[in-house]
Amino acid sequence: MYKKLAIAALLFLTFAANAQKVILLYPGAAPGSEKWTYSEKQVKTGDFEIVYNVSQPTLTVYTPDPAINTGTAVIVCPGGGFHILVTSTEGSDVVNWLTKKGITVFLLKYRLGESFTDNPGQELTENLKKGNFEKKIKPIIPLSVTDGKEAIKYVRAHAAEYGISPSRIGIIGFSAGGTVAASSAYNYTAENRPDFVAPIYAYMPPALQGTIANDAPPMFLTAASDDELGLAPHSVDLYSKWLASKHPAELHMYQKGGHGFGMRPQHIPTDTWIDRFGDWLGLNGFLTPVDPKVAANIEQREKNRKIQAERPSKDWAFIKRYEAENAAVPPPLPGEKRVVFMGNSITEGWKAWGDAAFFSGRPYYDRGISGQTTGQMLVRFREDVINLKPAVVVIMAGINDIAENNGPSKLEDVFGNIASMAELARLNHIKVVLSSVMPAYNFPWRLSIDPKPSITALNAMLKDYCEKNKIIYLDYFTAMADERRGLPANLSKDGVHPNLAGYKIMEPLAEKAIDEALRKEK
Repeated sequence: MYKKLAIAALLFLTFAANAQKVILLYPGAAPGSEKWTYSEKQVKTGDFEIVYNVSQPTLTVYTPDPAINTGTAVIVCPGGGFHILVTSTEGSDVVNWLTKKGITVFLLKYRLGESFTDNPGQELTENLKKGNFEKKIKPIIPLSVTDGKEAIKYVRAHAAEYGISPSRIGIIGFSAGGTVAASSAYNYTAENRPDFVAPIYAYMPPALQGTIANDAPPMFLTAASDDELGLAPHSVDLYSKWLASKHPAELHMYQKGGHGFGMRPQHIPTDTWIDRFGDWLGLNGFLTPVDPKVAANIEQREKNRKIQAERPSKDWAFIKRYEAENAAVPPPLPGEKRVVFMGNSITEGWKAWGDAAFFSGRPYYDRGISGQTTGQMLVRFREDVINLKPAVVVIMAGINDIAENNGPSKLEDVFGNIASMAELARLNHIKVVLSSVMPAYNFPWRLSIDPKPSITALNAMLKDYCEKNKIIYLDYFTAMADERRGLPANLSKDGVHPNLAGYKIMEPLAEKAIDEALRKEK
């Protein structure tokens, strides 16, 4: 079982961008492993990181927007064969989805078996070939299970601190993490009883099960019939026993999906399992906010979400966003040095919530739209730039294409869209400033993507294009990137969008670039 689990497992991706706090589960050495001397390590492999040698379990807290906090908490347990922790599709993506639903999330790093090399994934594979892996890992499982129960105990004891209801604490786990989650539904106390449990393609043979108590929590299960590890029957067995004992249970068994699908898009029905989990949470009342004021906020946000969801089919490029404002813009005065700033949320936020004073008293027009990709900007370029007849356009685009806001795209196509905007501007006697893509270490809304290589490559393409075509290149990246090639905390709240201090760095750079563009001959 574990050999296939290791082969199927994804790599661990750490994501500290939204983390509020890291908590040690035990004040000293974890009980039962006091003699363990190894310390937690991380190693980067490709675009991911592996966390291994966990001897001191921790919880990392991720809190939702207070305006939508439901009062529900979920402990997330990624899988990895009790030897490594594997996440992104079993961790970061799940965390992000849950917090958007108003749920406070605690990511659990539970105790693991020891790795003796700096390549724990390869080491795991080699150990499996020796045939003694299951024997080696057997004493680890009870310790990992204990960590899951201790996590529930901690969250309940600190519920008030995090705005959580002590009767709305659940746990979800994947594969080996599913063992941790499912095991919490047995042999619990009042302090560590979960209020709901969600084992996802869990390893949970009868030997690890126990007696189902009269107050056993409701259970949500999902797996795929073609699970390479043969674990589908484990989910069916748990469901059947919960059903026979007359406890609420829901099972989604997909025909295809394999093992370890998590939130990894495969363009098959397993892609929507998390939505079914959300339906189940709602059915059981865990998405209904404890605070009625929060419920009103969520209702309004849901209305806004539906409006936004319907808009792409009617106005994909959001051409009507600035329709009224554009109609009110008068023709340029003689000698007026009108400038249009074309972009996405970084541009929109400059005036909306960053530094509106920069646009005051100047013939500057902000035409940024949050979330937009270069293709959408290209479609609305005539309405929002050319028709305003500016002397200069400052284009900042590309970050949302890299984030795959409208699906995967080739960097060459992203660059082509930006170049097309520049060429349209020049054909209409508008001077062009092309901005670099801003630094970003990761995307809080899509943590499975590492944007750094793509940002570097796209900026190189833009700079080369500017040099060859005598266009001004506005390099925000060099001025604002930290040693990680991200936006430092003092310049951004979320690592992607500048704060006031960030915009204050950008403004003189923009002014200088605009002046240089205006001085250039046609």
